[in-house]
Amino acid sequence: MDDSTASPGTSEPRGALAGQRIELPSWAFGNSGTRFKVFAQRGVPRTPHEKVADAATVHRFTGVAPSVALHIPWDRVSDYAELAKFAADLGVSIGTINANVFQDDAYVLGSVCSPDPAVRRKAVDHLLQCVDIMDATGSRDLKLWFADGTNYPGQDDIRARQDRLAEALDETYRRLGDHQRILLEYKLFEPAFYTTDVPDWGTAYAHCLTLGDRAQVVVDTGHHAPGTNIEFIVAVLLRADKLGGFDFNSRFYADDDLMVGAADPFQLFRIMFEVVRGGALAPESGVAFMLDQCHNIEPKIPAQIRSVMNVQEATAKALLVDRDALAAAQRAGDVLGANAVLMDAYNTDVRPLVASVREDMGLDPDPIAAYARSGYGERIVAERVGGEQAGWGA
Repeated sequence: MDDSTASPGTSEPRGALAGQRIELPSWAFGNSGTRFKVFAQRGVPRTPHEKVADAATVHRFTGVAPSVALHIPWDRVSDYAELAKFAADLGVSIGTINANVFQDDAYVLGSVCSPDPAVRRKAVDHLLQCVDIMDATGSRDLKLWFADGTNYPGQDDIRARQDRLAEALDETYRRLGDHQRILLEYKLFEPAFYTTDVPDWGTAYAHCLTLGDRAQVVVDTGHHAPGTNIEFIVAVLLRADKLGGFDFNSRFYADDDLMVGAADPFQLFRIMFEVVRGGALAPESGVAFMLDQCHNIEPKIPAQIRSVMNVQEATAKALLVDRDALAAAQRAGDVLGANAVLMDAYNTDVRPLVASVREDMGLDPDPIAAYARSGYGERIVAERVGGEQAGWGA
């Protein structure tokens, strides 16, 4: 199957692929690693401005990554409006603002769910400061992930912690501008092991439903128990108009944060099919597609380029599903026929299609090779000498 044989029930692949938007995480350009060791690389950014420059480079070669998410305080600067202008001058924009309420010693028993009112106040004040940053940068989304939870039965009141969480979310929600949203992320476990205060999509959905229309759920593809049907979650949240976005990555065991599509490309295809089926690929849907990865041993910029390409290829396959034939097989109860329609699309080599779309956009059909020829990697190694490299340490 190629794009010319797509049925009338299929979204037009070329235009959809050219219009796709994938947000890059600033922290993926810094040094990261495991709980045991961070492996430093040469040329790693030392400042948020250098992270933005690297993100702009990924966009220059892929054409579909025009925004970069910030993590506060990892990306703290004295003038966020100036950082936004710096990004714009490089052809990108500041995207999602990610709050960090998990790396301060005060948060040992939780942040917004802590039993200590002073700690809760500290955490909420940080969330409100992040909204101030959104105002300065023109960002739409505030992404919230809480490491809050407990390690032992009886450690704290489970219901009271949900009440504290609701209060913090409500205060933050009321601070948002009309064009701004809360994206609430969930995670099965870690660092809390007995209870996690936002452990699953249902908990996140319940809080977002209470808050209002501008609170939606983020699906991190690495934050689920083994065997979880993530595409089912995507379909249900889309049906409820509560899917705010994705954090794309891969996992083999837990929250591995490996490159998207590396562990289970078929799963990524299935997720993207539900996205296409639900109309969420269109920009007007408001669904944000973001990467959230740690590049521990691979070079940062090529890894981000490859990740963007992996999402593009999964999307292309999802767009090639003959939805009319699929619907007919489903109505007829043709189990094997319906599955075959999906598998025909998945087994299609879409690399020539995506390369052709890049050429239509005035880009090199092979972004990895084009980056290698550009000399950018060698240049930043030579220039970024001295100072402190960005990273989260270990």
